Amino acid sequence: MIPTSLPSPTVGVLQIGPLAIHAYALCILIGIAAAVAIAQRRLADRGGREGAVLDVALWAVPFGIIGGRLYHVITTPQPYFGEGGNPLDALKIWNGGLGIWGAIAMGALGAYIACRRYDIPFLALADSAAPGIAVAQAIGRWGNWFNNEIYGEPTDLPWGLVIHQFSGGRAVLDAEGQPIVLGTFHPTFLYESIFCLLLAIALLLLDRYRDLAPGQVLGAYVAGYPLGRIILETMRTDHANEILGLRVNIWTSVLVFILGLAIWVYCGRRAKRPTSGPTTPSHPASVSDSEKVATTT
Repeated sequence: MIPTSLPSPTVGVLQIGPLAIHAYALCILIGIAAAVAIAQRRLADRGGREGAVLDVALWAVPFGIIGGRLYHVITTPQPYFGEGGNPLDALKIWNGGLGIWGAIAMGALGAYIACRRYDIPFLALADSAAPGIAVAQAIGRWGNWFNNEIYGEPTDLPWGLVIHQFSGGRAVLDAEGQPIVLGTFHPTFLYESIFCLLLAIALLLLDRYRDLAPGQVLGAYVAGYPLGRIILETMRTDHANEILGLRVNIWTSVLVFILGLAIWVYCGRRAKRPTSGPTTPSHPASVSDSEKVATTT
């Protein structure tokens, strides 16, 4: 008998005639919409024009999805190119499998190209978007809940998550027509969702109460997310390739954390460099930050 626990869906796909609507994809789309709305509001506070973030998102989102899938396939190639694997399954994003590291890296590249195209200051855009990206991650993780995936060790804690044996977007049924339950496990997807929301709040408070240089909110996000991800990676039980006994994502998290610190330090020092001109303030993030966005968008 299963103890008091959190339920999981037995269906992750809504079939409407020939149309299959995957809950995983819907969670990603809702997260993207939330990120765009938050970023636009924050960029507007910096003097950005209406619709600027949507223009950038039309570039960043496709780049991000491609990058996320590439990272997943490269770091976990067995289901697609290993024994019994099907290379065409690498295209089935709706079944899960987007690596956040690849999504952020390629999404940032797409955003940079769009910023150059539409004459939007990239660091202002990145600082505006960072908290919303964390919110998007929090929402997107619920796609794993619908797919009954990304969980930890078995547990009898009240918030343990019931996991079903899943195939084709639905729970596998036993001889009596009941969903097969694998057990009750730590809901690591939920832990990460909560952590991402807390990270978003921390970034908003940091930006509001600290006099930051352009790019430092981005640096705080890039360094902050891996801190939680390293802990969560040690809790997960899904298959992952390893290097020197540690999951690949842990090594990636360490590298990304160092990158975030480098962005924070570099942007801080860049803002303190003496500039030519008698009226240029020493801290671009202060009075002239919004003016800079307004005159270049």
